[in-house]
Amino acid sequence: MSSTGVLVVSATEGEAAHVPGGLDIVITRMGKVAAAVAVTRALAQYPPGNPPLVINIGTAGALHPHHSGLYVPSKVLNHDISSEILLSALHHRVVDSIDLEDGDGTVLATGDAYISDEETRDALAARADLVDMEGFSIAFACAQFGARCRLVKYVSDNADDSAMDWLSQVDTSARALGAWLEQELELELERD
Repeated sequence: MSSTGVLVVSATEGEAAHVPGGLDIVITRMGKVAAAVAVTRALAQYPPGNPPLVINIGTAGALHPHHSGLYVPSKVLNHDISSEILLSALHHRVVDSIDLEDGDGTVLATGDAYISDEETRDALAARADLVDMEGFSIAFACAQFGARCRLVKYVSDNADDSAMDWLSQVDTSARALGAWLEQELELELERD
């Protein structure tokens, strides 16, 4: 483990290709379960009471046409859990929304479905700005360990048929995410 106190988490190696050197990196693989397990395993390696700042970098689909570029969401939703039904029918409350510090006001929706059709995108757009497949799980795992969490997402597509061209957008996204990390780490060092 590095001495920076930062753990960078990404679903794929491609999204993490331009992470500055000297940082701990965890590649989770795609999806909520893989992300939750990988982050939990990584956080369990840190001393109790001294978790790192977890920064999840990755791509996201834009749910609105005016969204492009890089975002640091203020809230993340678990969009594909039936929380209302579980509460009303079974009287079981589940956490389906997590507020995040230092965000830019955007809302990220996380789910295991790869959103590539306009109908699903438009339904999600009523609740969120962006969509991904890991953010909520990473934030949830961090909350269990008392670790601060930041989600940093770069728009790679419009959560429609353009999502099928994701591979051609990964390096552009990774470069922007790497540059953001480098700038953010410099700011952190100046604060200390």
